Amino acid sequence: MIIGYLRVSTSKQNLANQQDEILRFAESKQFAIDSWVTEVVSGKKNGRDRKLTYLLRRMKSGDTLIVTEISRLSRTLTDVMAIMGKCLAKEINLYTTKEKYSFDNSINSKVLCFAFGLVAEIERNLISMRTKEALALRKAEGMVLGRKKGSYTKMNILVNNKSIVISMLKDDKSITDVCKHFEVSRDTFAQFRRKYIAVQRALTEKEKRRMMRFKRNQ
Repeated sequence: MIIGYLRVSTSKQNLANQQDEILRFAESKQFAIDSWVTEVVSGKKNGRDRKLTYLLRRMKSGDTLIVTEISRLSRTLTDVMAIMGKCLAKEINLYTTKEKYSFDNSINSKVLCFAFGLVAEIERNLISMRTKEALALRKAEGMVLGRKKGSYTKMNILVNNKSIVISMLKDDKSITDVCKHFEVSRDTFAQFRRKYIAVQRALTEKEKRRMMRFKRNQ
């Protein structure tokens, strides 16, 4: 199966130019396009929400994917590398019409993928280094990093309504019910329960033991 993949960032852009270019490329290779996949989405969008992700899952060994340029797969090199890695792992042939890249099971393709992977790793390291340098500079300038103290968070909602939360749990309300009621995640509730409810229960048990010792001494 040979698939032509078309992507634009906005609905105002035209997909026809990409389609014409892929058709010319396919004709030069004596390929017949079996299917077209088009989507209007930013290349930075989460891969799980893209048609391309589902397309790669369906494609099998020996299938071919054609795009006009490598940036149609994604705007970040690391994502491009991940997509290329999936293609190589599943033995899917990938062609780009503008750059004339050919990614198949040949040794040349593997060398090219290695080169892309090396560049992607360098890019990740540079981004990490720039981020650390920027944070260090802000810290040196006296800027407070992280969330400001006293800022309102989801945790504050539970803390401010602790008695209601405890009452709901005593009334056999589920954790899901509590989370939905206060519009918080289960992770936030778990942190709240460990930090506040567990402490309160420990204090209550301690008070009970103290009262029992007091009665015995009477």
